[in-house]
Amino acid sequence: MNIEIIHTPLTIEIYGFSGIALNNDYAGTAFKLSGKMWQIVKENGIKNKGQNIWVYEPDESVFAGVELDEPRNRNSELQHKTITLKKYAYFKHIGSYNLLKQTGQNMIKEIKERGFQTTLPYIEIYGRRNNDETKLETELLMSLL
Repeated sequence: MNIEIIHTPLTIEIYGFSGIALNNDYAGTAFKLSGKMWQIVKENGIKNKGQNIWVYEPDESVFAGVELDEPRNRNSELQHKTITLKKYAYFKHIGSYNLLKQTGQNMIKEIKERGFQTTLPYIEIYGRRNNDETKLETELLMSLL
């Protein structure tokens, strides 16, 4: 894996919804939250960067959001979240979303082998939709201690 360890802080400001992943159904929870978020974004014509951003946090909490083109145009229906990663591991997964769980596990294993320890939050940034599953791009960002 071509994992980059990045020591430059990254701040992401996103708008969406949070929820609890009951029975560890993180993907199902995030899909529901994303659907709710996109409905509000489209109904209100909110200009955005077009990428789903899923944030996994402590206590089975999941946040599904999107970066807005103009964050000052806040919609009161959407929750606002600012996340700062001080140090993190970065990997771009190219391929089916079905392989993300295994890719994440492989990433954690390699990070540990390099002497680092992961912590939450963990972020997935989904690229634009592509009908060819082999070309789907997802950026994985794992916070490091």
